[in-house]
Amino acid sequence: MACPAAPWLLLVMPLALLGSLVAPAFQPEQGQAGGESGQQLDQETGAGESVLVSAYVHLEFSDKTWPPMFSRNLTLLPASASSSLKTLIGLSLTTECNVNHTGYSHCSCLSGYQWNASVCSHNLLCHPQHQSHQPCGCLVFSHPVPGYCQLLPPVTLQGSPVSCLPTVPGNLRLNSHLQMPGDTLNLTLRISQEATNLTWFLRRPGKPTPILLQKGTQVSLTSSQGQVVLSISHMSQYWAGEYMSCFEAQGFRWELRHVVRVPLQQKEVARIPEKLSISCATSSGFQLSCCIPRTHLAYTAAWSPEEGSQASLLTTSGSQCLVLAIQRCPAADTTYTCVLQSQDLDPLRFPVPVTIIQDGDTTCPENFSVVAWNVTKAGHVAEAPCPMNKMGVVKRPCRPDGIWGPVQTDCTDLGILALCIKAKLLQAGQGRPAEEVPQILAQLQRRVGVASSPSDLVALLSTVKSLSEVVAEDRMQLDRSALEDLLTTTDNILDMNISSLWTQAQKPTEGSHFLLAVETLVRSLSPEDQPFSFNSSNVLLQSQLFESTLPQYRISFPTQPPVWAEIPSHSLAPLVHNGTNISITSLVLQKLDHLLPSNYGQGLGDSFYATAGLVLVISIMAGGQTFTQAEVIMDFGDTDDFLHCVFWDHKLFGGEGGWSGEGCRADAAIARPATWCICQHLTAFSILMSRQTVSENPVLDLLSQVGLGSSILALLVCLGVYRLVWRVVVRNKVAFFRHAALLNMVICLLAADTIFLGASFLPPGYLSPLCLATTFLTHFFYLATFFWMLAQALVLAHQLLFVFHQLSKHRVLSLMVILGYLCPLVFASVTLGLYLPQGQYLREGKCWLDGKGGAFYTFVGPVLAIVGVNGLVLATAVLKLLRPSLSEGPPVEKRQALLGVIKALLILTPIFGLTWGLGLATLLEEVSTVPHYIFTALNSFQGVFILLFGCLTDKKVQEALCKRFRSNQPPNPTISLATNETYILEQSKRSEMPGNAIVGLMSRGESRLQRLGKVSCHQAPTLG
Repeated sequence: MACPAAPWLLLVMPLALLGSLVAPAFQPEQGQAGGESGQQLDQETGAGESVLVSAYVHLEFSDKTWPPMFSRNLTLLPASASSSLKTLIGLSLTTECNVNHTGYSHCSCLSGYQWNASVCSHNLLCHPQHQSHQPCGCLVFSHPVPGYCQLLPPVTLQGSPVSCLPTVPGNLRLNSHLQMPGDTLNLTLRISQEATNLTWFLRRPGKPTPILLQKGTQVSLTSSQGQVVLSISHMSQYWAGEYMSCFEAQGFRWELRHVVRVPLQQKEVARIPEKLSISCATSSGFQLSCCIPRTHLAYTAAWSPEEGSQASLLTTSGSQCLVLAIQRCPAADTTYTCVLQSQDLDPLRFPVPVTIIQDGDTTCPENFSVVAWNVTKAGHVAEAPCPMNKMGVVKRPCRPDGIWGPVQTDCTDLGILALCIKAKLLQAGQGRPAEEVPQILAQLQRRVGVASSPSDLVALLSTVKSLSEVVAEDRMQLDRSALEDLLTTTDNILDMNISSLWTQAQKPTEGSHFLLAVETLVRSLSPEDQPFSFNSSNVLLQSQLFESTLPQYRISFPTQPPVWAEIPSHSLAPLVHNGTNISITSLVLQKLDHLLPSNYGQGLGDSFYATAGLVLVISIMAGGQTFTQAEVIMDFGDTDDFLHCVFWDHKLFGGEGGWSGEGCRADAAIARPATWCICQHLTAFSILMSRQTVSENPVLDLLSQVGLGSSILALLVCLGVYRLVWRVVVRNKVAFFRHAALLNMVICLLAADTIFLGASFLPPGYLSPLCLATTFLTHFFYLATFFWMLAQALVLAHQLLFVFHQLSKHRVLSLMVILGYLCPLVFASVTLGLYLPQGQYLREGKCWLDGKGGAFYTFVGPVLAIVGVNGLVLATAVLKLLRPSLSEGPPVEKRQALLGVIKALLILTPIFGLTWGLGLATLLEEVSTVPHYIFTALNSFQGVFILLFGCLTDKKVQEALCKRFRSNQPPNPTISLATNETYILEQSKRSEMPGNAIVGLMSRGESRLQRLGKVSCHQAPTLG
C-alpha cells in the first residue's frame, strides 16, 4: 500500500477503435507503480470508424518525485492479437494529485488539460484567496477517487488523424489595439455555442491580479444574438492593459484576450522641476527628472542637450524616471527638453527652461521654510517636490523686490490619493463593490488623520462622494463596521481645522455633495445590524427597525441646545403593509451647515441668515426603497418666533444646492416657549435665524448708504476747505498738531467709508481677492481713523494737564504718524495672517470681518479702547471748563460756561468717535432694533459732523474763508496796536484746543496767562 503522502497520477489513453464499442474495465501493466481498476470516462460510438476514448488510470508512487519518463508521452507495447479491435495509440498525463495528512486530495491539471466547469463548481479550491478569473487550477477532493482533468480543445494528437474536441466556441475582436486618450474602446465577443457565466477582466500594467469589469460610469455592456460588446469610454492609462473575456461553453471555461495600449498624455508626465533658476556661484550642477507611469507601450526617453550632463534611469514601483544630472552649470539660460518616443507615435517633448542668475540680478536668498529653497531669481517661481509619501509640487514665488512670497503647496497624501482613485475607478466600473466599498471605508478612516492640505481634503470628499454613488447605483447594504468607519471619517472631516483646509479647498458644490453622500450612505445600513447608534463630537446617529406595528416615532439628541424630532403615526401608517420592515435613520451633523453655500431659494431673499449650527437628516427605508413623503415635527431648541424652517434642496441653483422653505412652516410650540418646525417631507433640515441680522432691514440699509454717501461728500468738502486755508490755520505748533491730526483723520475716514460703501456692491465670493483686499483696507482705514482720533485726544490732554510745557514739532509729528498708521497696519496685518488660514477672516455673505471668530474683535477691541480713552479726555476738558466758572463766576459766566460745554461736546464727540460706543449695545443678542438705528445714523453721518463741528466752526477757518471769498477791505484805523496784538495772542492761545470757545474758559492758570499776555502787548510799543 502506498504511504498517505504518496502522489498520484491520472492518465488519459486515446484508443483507436473499430466497430461497435464495448466498454470493459481496463487494467494497466503492473510495474513500479501499483494500479487500480480504471473506468471509461468519455466515449463516442460509431460503426466502422475510429473514435477517441479517454480512460482513467490511477498510479501511486512511493515518493514525490515523478520519474522522468512520465514527463512525456508514454511508449506503448505492441498490440496483441487479442486486442485487434482496440488499439492504444497514446498515453498522456492529465492530473497531478497529492494526498495530505487529513486524507484530502489536492489535484491540479497538467498542461493541455482543464477541469470541467461542473467539477469546478462542486469542489473547493486549494487556495481560495487566489481565486481569480482563470479556470480553477487546484481542487480539493474528499472522496477516495478524485476527479480528472479533460483534454482542452483544440488539440490534435501526434500521429493521429483524429481531431479532438471542437475549437474555441467564440472569438474576440476590438476596434483598435492602440486607443488614443479620450477615445471609446469596443471589444466584441462573438460566440458560436451557448455560453454562460460571461465575465470581463482587465489586467493593468504592473498589477498581477486581474480586475473585474462591470457596468459603471465608463463601462457599458450590450448584447445581441450571438455577440456581446464591452465599451469603455474616455480611455486613459487607467484602462490600458490586457482585457480578458471569460465564459463557459461545452462544459469548459474559456478565455479570450487582447492587449490594449494607450499613449501617454502631457499631464501624465511629471517634470521635476518644470522650470528652474539657479546661481552658478552657489551651485555647480543640478538635476532634472522626467517621470512616466508604467505602460504597455515601450517608450524611449532622452534629454537634450546632453553636453556636460549624464542621464540615468530610475525605476520605482509605479513609474520610471529619466534623471539628467548636469555636472557643469551652463553660462547662459538654457532650455533642456525631455523627449519621449514610441513606435508609430509622435514624440512628446517637455521643455524645462533653466535661468542662470547673473551678477547684479535681484534674487531671493536661500531659505528653509517648509522645504529647502535655493537662491532664486526675482520674478521666478521656485519649485520643490513634496515630502515623502506625498504627491505634487511645492511652489514659492520670488517677488520682483527679492522677497519670498507665500508657500503654495499642492501635496496630496499618497494613501488618500490611492483610495480616491480606487473609489473613482470602482464607480467607473473596475472592481467588486460589495467587497471593496467596506475596504475603502476602513482604510479611509485610518488615513483621514494625516490630511494636512486642501488637496487632501478634496480627495477625502471626492472619495466619500464616489462611494455613495456606487452604493446607490448597486443598492448595496453596509454592515455595522462599514458605517462606523464612515461616521468616524465624517466626524474627523468636520472636526479638522475646517477654517483653514475646507475654506481653501472648497468649491461651491463641495459641501452640498458631501452632505448628499453622507445621507446616501447612512440609510444603506443593513436591517440585520439595526438598531444602531453612534455618538461623537460632530456626528450623532440613531437608526431603528420597526416591524408590522409602528407607533409614533420620536427621537432626541443631546446637542446644545437639545434637538428632537417626531413623526406622527398617521404619516407612517401607509408604509405598514404585508409585514414590511421599516427602518428610520436620524442623523445630526454639526458644523456642516457653515460649510454649505449661502444660497437661499424663493421666499428667503438674498440676505445672510444665521443657521442653528447643525443639520438634521431623517430618512425612511421600507422594502428597500426610500420614502420622502412624511410629516415631521422638529424642535431645534430656539425660542425666537422669527425664524425660517428650511431644508437643503440639492437641485437648486443648477445642482449647487440651496436652502428652501417649501413644504415647511414654523409654529409656536405647545406649552413651551419655543418654535417648532413642521415639514411635509424628509431630507436635511435646519433653521435660518435673522434676529441678529439687522442689516436685512431695507430702511436700515438705505439709512446707512445715505449716511455714508453724505459723509463722503462732506469729507471731500473738508479736504477742499483745508486746501484753501491750511497756511492760515497752522501758524503755531499746537494748531498744527490739531489740524494735522484732523486732516489725516478725514483722509482715513474718507477712504474707509468709500471702500465700505463700495464693498456692498461686490459679490461676496469667499476668498475672492477683491473681497479680501476690500476687507483688509476697510479694517485698516477705520482703525487708522480711530488711532488719529486718539492722537488728537492725547495732544489735547497734554495741553490741559501741562499748560506751560512746550512740545517738539518733529518729535510729536513722528509719534502721531507711528500711532496713526503703523499701529492699525499691525492690527490689520496680524488679523489677516492669523485668521485667514483658519477660515475665520471673512464674514459669510459680506466683505467684512467674520463676526463669529476673533477677527471682528481685533477691530472692536481697539475701537472701544480708544473710545474709552477719548471719553476720559473729554470728561477732563468738561471739568476744566466747569470748575472755575460754575464755582466762582456770576450767572452770565455760568451760562457761557454751559454753552461752552455744550459746544465742546458737539465738537469733540464726533471727532473723538464717541458715538461708536453705542456699538456695545448692538452686540447684545436680545437687543431691539432701536440701538441699531441710532448707531447707524450717528456713525454713518460722522463725516458730516466732522465738517460742521471740527472744521467750519473754527473761527480761524471762518476768517480765512471770508478773506478768501470777499474783497479785501482797508484796515480799520481805529484799532490800536495793543488791541490787535492782544487778539492775536488770545486767538493763538485758544487755537491750542479744538474748540475756540473752550480755551477762554479752560482754567484759572490760562486766564492768568492771557492777562500777562495783554500786559506785555501793551508794553510793546514803548519798547520800540
